[in-house]
Amino acid sequence: KLHGVLNGIDMKRYDPAHDESLAAPYSADDLTGKRQDKAALQKLLGLKEAPGTPILAMVTRLVSHKGLDLVCETLDTVMEKDVQFVVLGKGDAKYETFFEYARARYGARMAVHLGYSEELAMQIYAGADLFLMPSKSEPCGLSQMIAMRYGTVPIVRETGGLKDTVRAYEAWNSAGNGFTFAGYSAHELYDACCRAQDRYYNKEDWNNLVKHDMECDFSWDLSAKSYEGLYNETANLW
Repeated sequence: KLHGVLNGIDMKRYDPAHDESLAAPYSADDLTGKRQDKAALQKLLGLKEAPGTPILAMVTRLVSHKGLDLVCETLDTVMEKDVQFVVLGKGDAKYETFFEYARARYGARMAVHLGYSEELAMQIYAGADLFLMPSKSEPCGLSQMIAMRYGTVPIVRETGGLKDTVRAYEAWNSAGNGFTFAGYSAHELYDACCRAQDRYYNKEDWNNLVKHDMECDFSWDLSAKSYEGLYNETANLW
């Protein structure tokens, strides 16, 4: 008796081929601009300009149900690998303080912007390689859909709408559109990050995954059809 209908995103508004906030446009057919946007993001945020180093990003409210406890517990271990970390958001003081200290500790490998900027958010979606959403709970979520629209591969916990929109990548048949973990644990989050980074270095597989994500349909048309189907089903019951 209970049905869920996913949110949608405005596929025209969120289109890297026409987003004027980006340094360079790009599409699934030509990812050249995404590489340029990565370099522009690194320069803008004071990160080391390293095209071969994956950028892991979060655009989120800094509150506990977004999985920030797992990030705090895992960050040092994740940063032992060759990775850069970008955080955009504002929220609870303890998380803001944590990320401020982390930024000081990791220097040109980490960027933190405490606040929100729509323009910077889009530049992060475009310039990052991986998008982290380790939520404790997430009724649907939009950020993972926007990230995929911009070819930034999500790492998510299997909960709520994240589980419904992000399917675990399987290397043997190239199925799936992201990297997932089930348990609310730092160990499982770290394992997912490692799997994602390992796949990042296989450029042929990675480019195919990025293109697949960009071609996913998260439009409101699908949500509207789901609503319509539910109304028709209810009417038939009467």
